Amino acid sequence: QVQLVESGGGLVQAGGSLRLSCAASGRPFSMYAMGWFRQASGKEREFVAAIRYYAGNLDYAGSVKGRFTISRDNAKNMVYLQMNNLKPEDTARYYCAADRRGLGSAFADGYDYWGQGTQVTVSS
Repeated sequence: QVQLVESGGGLVQAGGSLRLSCAASGRPFSMYAMGWFRQASGKEREFVAAIRYYAGNLDYAGSVKGRFTISRDNAKNMVYLQMNNLKPEDTARYYCAADRRGLGSAFADGYDYWGQGTQVTVSS
């Protein structure tokens, strides 16, 4: 069983930055692919970014590529999402997810464990 706890959300002006963190319990964390998803009010959950067990294998949604960076620290069981140049359309609840198969797909049903999410609000 893996438990995920997100933190770092908040209110920020357009053009600003936030860093989300996801603390994971359970082993073997390093073998899990980790993903970030987001869900805006009234919309479906959408893929943001994924990172496989080795930090060099990354994937991003087109809408965030070049602005967001996903990273992981396997020694600390942490995953991060650095978000720069935030836009009002980035406003959503952001969720951390873990895929025990290590695939790290862009589809939410490919993930086995989810956190409760952290709210990000970007004002214009």
